[in-house]
Amino acid sequence: MKKAKKWYDYLWIVSALYLILGFFNILFAWLGLICFFVPLAIAIISGNKAYCNRYCGRGQLFQLLGERLRLSRNRPVPRFLKQKWFRYGFLIFFLAMFLNMLFTTYLVAAGASSLREVVTLLWTFRLPWHFAASSAASVTPWVAQFAFGFYSVMLTSTVLGLITMALFKPRSWCVYCPMGTMTQGICQLRHRGEAK
Repeated sequence: MKKAKKWYDYLWIVSALYLILGFFNILFAWLGLICFFVPLAIAIISGNKAYCNRYCGRGQLFQLLGERLRLSRNRPVPRFLKQKWFRYGFLIFFLAMFLNMLFTTYLVAAGASSLREVVTLLWTFRLPWHFAASSAASVTPWVAQFAFGFYSVMLTSTVLGLITMALFKPRSWCVYCPMGTMTQGICQLRHRGEAK
């Protein structure tokens, strides 16, 4: 008998919509903060990875593309991606890129730098996003700068997830996802504290 679908089984639609809406209006990038704070809040409050296991729309999207649409080779994830040194190293790198984005936003807010209406992929390749930039003209420059930077982070992580989905198992991204690594660390610290 097929398991009945719950409301959270359709959160992949939210992930897909986020990418599409940000493509046409960069200010939608701010909604990505929900995917940043909710997993941390769930891990802190409940002490588990319920967000990763149940509510992560991105993981669901990769599952859908990889399994149902058969876009995944479904090969085992390389051992090094599961290693602690890689996962925490990638988290540190990702946080460094995030802090750099926040610093750039601060410089624009302080008037020390001008707005850079650019989306970068893999922190290197500039994408032609000028059609989405018109939405940034109606807001304070630092608000737009944060949107461009945050959308770049979200797009980069999605592309990395799509690459590993295609090469390995559908949810390979979940093995080294920075949010997953952070929530796991929070859960471990919480359980250690409870055990004392």
